[in-house]
Amino acid sequence: MCFCHTLPPPQMELSLSQSNHVPESVRETNQGCESVSELMKKICLCCLRDVSSRSKSNDCISFSLDFLFTLVFHGCDILKSRTRTMDSSSDEEEGRTFIQVISEKYNPENFPYGHGVGVVILPSPPGSPSKERLFLPSILVLNDCGIRKAGEKSDIAALCAHVVELDLSHNQLNNWAEICTIVSNIPHLDFLNLSMNPLSGVELEPSMGEIFSRVRQLVLINTQVSWETVHTLTQHTPELEELFLCLNGYQNVSESQASCPSLRLLQISDNQLQDWADVRKFGLMYPCLNTLVLANNNIEAVGDTQENLQRLFPNLRSINLNNSGLRNWEDIERLNYFPKLEEIKAKGTPLLEPYTNQERHSLLLARLPSVSVLNGGQVTKDDREDAERFFIRYYQDSPEQELPARYHILVSRYGHLAPLADVDLSPRCTVVDVRWGDRVEAVSLHLEQTVGDLKKKLRALLKLPDNRIRLFHINREMCSVLGPEELKCGSRALHSYSIRDGDEILIVPKDKNRSNSSHI
Repeated sequence: MCFCHTLPPPQMELSLSQSNHVPESVRETNQGCESVSELMKKICLCCLRDVSSRSKSNDCISFSLDFLFTLVFHGCDILKSRTRTMDSSSDEEEGRTFIQVISEKYNPENFPYGHGVGVVILPSPPGSPSKERLFLPSILVLNDCGIRKAGEKSDIAALCAHVVELDLSHNQLNNWAEICTIVSNIPHLDFLNLSMNPLSGVELEPSMGEIFSRVRQLVLINTQVSWETVHTLTQHTPELEELFLCLNGYQNVSESQASCPSLRLLQISDNQLQDWADVRKFGLMYPCLNTLVLANNNIEAVGDTQENLQRLFPNLRSINLNNSGLRNWEDIERLNYFPKLEEIKAKGTPLLEPYTNQERHSLLLARLPSVSVLNGGQVTKDDREDAERFFIRYYQDSPEQELPARYHILVSRYGHLAPLADVDLSPRCTVVDVRWGDRVEAVSLHLEQTVGDLKKKLRALLKLPDNRIRLFHINREMCSVLGPEELKCGSRALHSYSIRDGDEILIVPKDKNRSNSSHI
């Protein structure tokens, strides 16, 4: 039997899920299908079953070709939708590639005001959203982009030949092979940030270590990277100068068999180190270290001799012990054993908790004669002298057996110092008798106030007429010799009149005859 039918106009087309001619079983085929081929098989089987059942009931015509056209023109929508969904879930499972992210981020559409200075314009790789070109700077910031794989080596080499800094933090890189593919195709890479990538339990093969040989700054914060991998990296990076290993949960330090003499800065803050024996290993592994950041580790003591510290850290210039576990002044004094140490940070230690801010600063600085920067502040000559004098006065009443060694050194320089005078800088007050006619009031005066201030106060207190009074100071002890003294100058301070407790302030109306002073 032959069926002929004209194509329905576009406005009459129905979706597969909405067509009244589509069997219910077909509309439900999209549920639970794992692949496109499986979906197509289910649709075909449902169609055959439906045609067969309708033929037996002589209802085949009601099925008509509407369903077939609907399947042809609209069934593809389901297939495309399923394909997109599967591709999307597949991308999420597999992660995005380094090349995909570069092609998306550095598309010219994202640079509406031009590409700026230092940006290289390169042809887009195959499959890039940008069909013509990409604007690529020498510093690539690709943090938090879902990167899990590298992509084509040739594309990386073509796009990144000029790149010197690469930030891949907060991605999904969990395989050193993928990282090596990226790095090996960036010939001038100087700075690499892999922070917040899940590298726990993933070891870097020693044969791959040389790929990182050009890197000078390496950031591995919160990667949980093992000491074995760290040692593989430092042994194969002859130009490495700065290494960041914060937040990696290290409780101890595994010593490397080979040193890294190029390393100048090690930041290993926010770990769980406690024993100075672990810190000592840094001196063995990194003999040219000049900056060591140990903040937020519970290091409880500087447990080494002067000879060891001089031998292990001959070039150390800066150490950060903020929020460490130091509890004794002897540990602070041992920091003087580092031969070139000039900058120290030691805030937030249990040792300093009982002291005021001034005491902390002065007692620290006086014990560290070679330090030029303390807790981030530059130390001037006056700062040091003030701190050392404070140190002498702080300890000079202590028993001899409790005096620190530094005390005797400073006394030999400044001598025994007299205690500082206890100067009371609070406003001076006095109580005087204020006489107004037959009325006498005891009034407290702030001697820092002026005559004008006193007149305002008295007018308000005694309800006196505005600007029509004169004030006289009567010194009770000297009145027979000096007589009353008029307070004329409104801007003059009261203390300049030597007013004392018990003196008298006389108020005289201005309209009185000034020559008549019988009432004074």
